[in-house]
Amino acid sequence: MNLWKLAPAALLALAAPALASAGEEGGCENCPAHKAHAEHGAKAVPAAATAVAGAVKKGVRTIPVTVTSDGFTPAEVKAKTGETVKLVVTRKVQRTCATEIVMKDFGVNQPLPLDQAVTVTVKPKAPGTYRFACGMDMIAGNLVVE
Repeated sequence: MNLWKLAPAALLALAAPALASAGEEGGCENCPAHKAHAEHGAKAVPAAATAVAGAVKKGVRTIPVTVTSDGFTPAEVKAKTGETVKLVVTRKVQRTCATEIVMKDFGVNQPLPLDQAVTVTVKPKAPGTYRFACGMDMIAGNLVVE
């Protein structure tokens, strides 16, 4: 069988047994945020997320972000163009696929060890919305730069 010719849904069906066994060890499909996104077929930021701007000190904006069973909290953070932004990310749950943070626009791919704060530093040069996500790009949030 040529797997490359199968539709994504068929590929997912083929992978389901492997994913189910991974879930027993704490895989992504057991995390509520992943289930919610998968049920709606979306990769969007949860509606309940509130935008947080964090604290600015000497031109550096520091924003605490937590990985919970609901995903990245807050799922939307705000900054100004040209500011250095430090996302201080702490993963608080074992059963999640958000064991790393990826920001493709900035070349970030950083592991998120359980209960350890990890600082991700970026400096957006242009206004826009920059996505941060788990390695599977299922649990995500946005850095909104004005």
